[in-house]
Amino acid sequence: METAIDNDLPLYPISSAAKLLDISVHTLRMYEKEGLIVPFKKESHHRLYSNSDIERLKCIRQGINEYKISIAGIKAIYSLIPCWDIVKCSEDDRENCNSFKEHSKPCWCYAHENTCKERNCRECDVYRKHSDCGRIKNLIKSITIR
Repeated sequence: METAIDNDLPLYPISSAAKLLDISVHTLRMYEKEGLIVPFKKESHHRLYSNSDIERLKCIRQGINEYKISIAGIKAIYSLIPCWDIVKCSEDDRENCNSFKEHSKPCWCYAHENTCKERNCRECDVYRKHSDCGRIKNLIKSITIR
């Protein structure tokens, strides 16, 4: 009997994640600082990465290396994810939300003062369900088809 592994389960310390991706620990920390990834942090502040995080990072690396998208470009793409629709923000919340009004960084990079104040961005559907390139593309397609 096979045991399914939860793809969101934090498994890999930062050094192992870097080795899996063939990048430096410094690069992973930079991606975190830029808001491209939200690693799990233990109470000791050690970072852990899940299989979903590894897939997100592969997508980011593909964008940078194969498609020549800058980090600012990737942040802009993530900013287009309609978080307000996914978490069902009210019109009032949207009026006061920088993530709704701006398009320079993903919603998980903002200090949320309204609807998302009590949410853990790492566990939010906006972040969790849009970790790979294909899902983001399909989300954008679904919006244009509506």
